[in-house]
Amino acid sequence: MSKTIFPEGVDAPGRAKISVRTLRIDNWRKAPIWTFLGLTAFVVYATARVATQSAYFAEGPGYSYLTPFASPCVSANCVEGSSHFGVWFGTFPMFVPLAIVTLTFILLFRLTCYYYRKAYYRAFWMSPSACAVPEPKTKYTGETRFPLTMQNAHRYFWMATVLVSLINTYDAVKSFHGTSGFGLGLGNIIIVVNVILLWSYTMGCHSCRHITLGRINHFSKHPVRYWLYQQASRLNLKHMQLAWTTLGTLCFTDAYIALVSSGTISDLRFFG
Repeated sequence: MSKTIFPEGVDAPGRAKISVRTLRIDNWRKAPIWTFLGLTAFVVYATARVATQSAYFAEGPGYSYLTPFASPCVSANCVEGSSHFGVWFGTFPMFVPLAIVTLTFILLFRLTCYYYRKAYYRAFWMSPSACAVPEPKTKYTGETRFPLTMQNAHRYFWMATVLVSLINTYDAVKSFHGTSGFGLGLGNIIIVVNVILLWSYTMGCHSCRHITLGRINHFSKHPVRYWLYQQASRLNLKHMQLAWTTLGTLCFTDAYIALVSSGTISDLRFFG
């Protein structure tokens, strides 16, 4: 006996039949288009920068700037002074990122982030493109098949990213010390602001909220964890804005260090 297959989504039995794709009259295409352009621009810039293995470290009197795209720099071909955590590997061939150890976890953390999932599902896969707009696919499987089942590992990628944020924080502290001691310049401010925003994005993650107060029913009995949960929740309210802001500050920080490293511009020094 053959099995009857009913249509899904907007064509499912019991759904109202309409002759147009959607009744929305606003410009709902604008958001996925801007998202597509923004994410594509970041991927192109970041790929070009990490693949070139050049202009990633700048050092002088009172400063030593290492771009987050190359941190930690642990291969034998890292320039002198940039290996803050020693040399772990031999020479990397061209196009292999110097920070491949950490960039892998950062990429997976961002790809599995709840906000980014919504963003690239809509912008690249049209699944769906916007609320109340049906997706063009005839069958919906959600995140039940590989590779989307990897989305469930988001909390573990978050834990790894916390370690990466600690490394970035160390780099920020290290940036105030150069060939002749302590100093302060524009590059230091840019790096510190970037690290603060990266921490804000990371600690506002949904996984962080769950870890701080998950499986607890009596908040009053766990005041410290409840306070941490409240702070993470406040950051979570701005999770989308921080997701985009940190992409921008990462590129800006990297570009500034690259310009200083290549000698295109001089770091604006306040002292040191």
